[in-house]
Amino acid sequence: MKLGPHLHRIGNDIVAAYLVETNDGITVIDAGLPGHWKELLAELDAMGRSLADIRGVVLTHGDSDHLGFAERLRREHGVPVYVHAADAERARGGKKPKLSMGRSRLRPVAGFLLYSLGKRALRTSYLTEVTEVADGETLPLPGAPRVISMPGHSPGSIAVHVPAANAVFVGDALTTRSVLTGTIGLQPSPFTDEPSQALDSLGRLNGINAAWVLPGHGAPWRGNPAAVQDTVRAAADAQASKD
Repeated sequence: MKLGPHLHRIGNDIVAAYLVETNDGITVIDAGLPGHWKELLAELDAMGRSLADIRGVVLTHGDSDHLGFAERLRREHGVPVYVHAADAERARGGKKPKLSMGRSRLRPVAGFLLYSLGKRALRTSYLTEVTEVADGETLPLPGAPRVISMPGHSPGSIAVHVPAANAVFVGDALTTRSVLTGTIGLQPSPFTDEPSQALDSLGRLNGINAAWVLPGHGAPWRGNPAAVQDTVRAAADAQASKD
């Protein structure tokens, strides 16, 4: 799906990945689930592009529902995969902290599980080789993506600012649709390692010039990134009052 100039999305509001297209080629932001491979090929075909045009994959963090087809691109097509150093081991299949699920509703949880299984989540391949990145780096990829450290959801969570696409990709730093409750709107992501740190990290979006805030789960959000922190914090307070 084309969202705007230079900007495409594959997947849906349950799990999404993004493509940034410039004259220099394509940068993939997150890699969804393994079954999104077919959607990747279809989107590339609609763009008049091919796998040979992909110059790199940037992961917003190392959770399995963002790794998807990344290792396949790396192994079969030589595409480098970039991840923050603090999440490199997670992307390789290292241990994650055990977190409670929290509030949930049967229908959205079942929908998430069924969709994930249908997209072959159980066949996710962890990364065997990564290129580690750090806060403030501008990567040598189409669109010149800039890394913004956003620890909280995981130690190495990042946002990726791509001015050419007028977008900032936030991974699971926030969500616009909870996979556990189905609640719509800007809110904290579930399964977050350090919730208070994740909220504080949203302040790093202040001053980012972008029209799109693009999460890994939920609908694309249009608006000033500086408005995100207060809205998500209010949603967190509302959730806490119900617990």
